Amino acid sequence: MKKPVWLFDLDNTLHNATPHIFPHINRSMREYIERHLGVDEHEATRIRQDYWDRYGATLLGLMRHHGTDPNHFLWETHQFPDLKRMLVFDKPLIQVLRRLPGRKIIFSNAPRHYTEAVLDITGLRGCFDAIYSVENVRFQPKPMLAGFRALLRAERLNPRRCIMIEDTLANLISAKKLGMKTVWVSAGLRQSPFVDLKINSALQLPKRCGRL
Repeated sequence: MKKPVWLFDLDNTLHNATPHIFPHINRSMREYIERHLGVDEHEATRIRQDYWDRYGATLLGLMRHHGTDPNHFLWETHQFPDLKRMLVFDKPLIQVLRRLPGRKIIFSNAPRHYTEAVLDITGLRGCFDAIYSVENVRFQPKPMLAGFRALLRAERLNPRRCIMIEDTLANLISAKKLGMKTVWVSAGLRQSPFVDLKINSALQLPKRCGRL
């Protein structure tokens, strides 16, 4: 049998973005919306969350309804005073990933400059054969099927050989619809028929991936 191809999300899959990074990004997005749409803090927060709920990414709503330049938005909202200090990462994950058979690809909705910075700081870059950020899929982020298909075409992959590892269920649903195996990184109690394997941490992959 051919070895699998592992597609990994980045934030809250390979590192914990909840304590420091996500609050910083959310604040940066809110401030960007305030500046560029001329609204107050309350309205900017509402717009950010509304577009996230409707489209799976605040950026998509801003592009569709306000003509926002995606490159400018992503650059402005992903600047960090001290990214190294903000990262929460388990170093043993490097050895865990190296033990997994087959190719490994990053598939993140984050911009490339941020994705590469996280991989460099954590030492994870050498674990991956390719990096797909939101720019690489023409700003069609997960859970949009078009983004998944762009990656599959570029890498000439059969989705049935692929295993998607994610913390966001909506993105796994898209992966499953395309025929991929799915791994949900979540400590919650919720279950889903679109999930083949649920784990608390990517550190559990070598022991649990046999179920795939």
